[in-house]
Amino acid sequence: MFMNLLSQVSNAIFPQVEAAQKMSNRAVAVLRGDVVSGTIWITQNSESDPAVIEGEIKGLTPGLHGFHVHQYGDSTNGCLSAGPHFNPFGKTHGGPNSETRHVGDLGNVEAGADGVAKVHITDKLITLYGANTVIGRSMVVHAGQDDLGQGVGDKAEESAKTGNAGARAACGVIALAAPQ
Repeated sequence: MFMNLLSQVSNAIFPQVEAAQKMSNRAVAVLRGDVVSGTIWITQNSESDPAVIEGEIKGLTPGLHGFHVHQYGDSTNGCLSAGPHFNPFGKTHGGPNSETRHVGDLGNVEAGADGVAKVHITDKLITLYGANTVIGRSMVVHAGQDDLGQGVGDKAEESAKTGNAGARAACGVIALAAPQ
């Protein structure tokens, strides 16, 4: 009874997302920043399957860069409007394989000497379905390395929130894409 009611409420609140999800198993985020740009595709064949996140980001400094889904699909004030990491379960920050993490914590992407990061991540918490969908939120790549929630000393407090990944180098709204 409760699950049926929950399903009805969810369908009433998210009818457009629910209808669109029946048509597509893909989403796309076009990342834009002052220097950094890229395209990220998210594919998930069913609600029970992991999401596959793939794409390419250009214009980064060589090395590791924090990579996250942020709460809002809002870029009215650049990437700052995207809000904090997507965290519907109220957890502390962690790495993508950590037992405790934000849903949006995807770790780091690595840019080569050419400033290009090739992205290929398989993740069990990112979803294109239901109330905790990432569709309509923002994908953000940061200027610095994410410490995966392992910061110590004066870095510990911010590490538990953001991973100390620094400024937001580029962002884009995660939008529903045409099915493959």
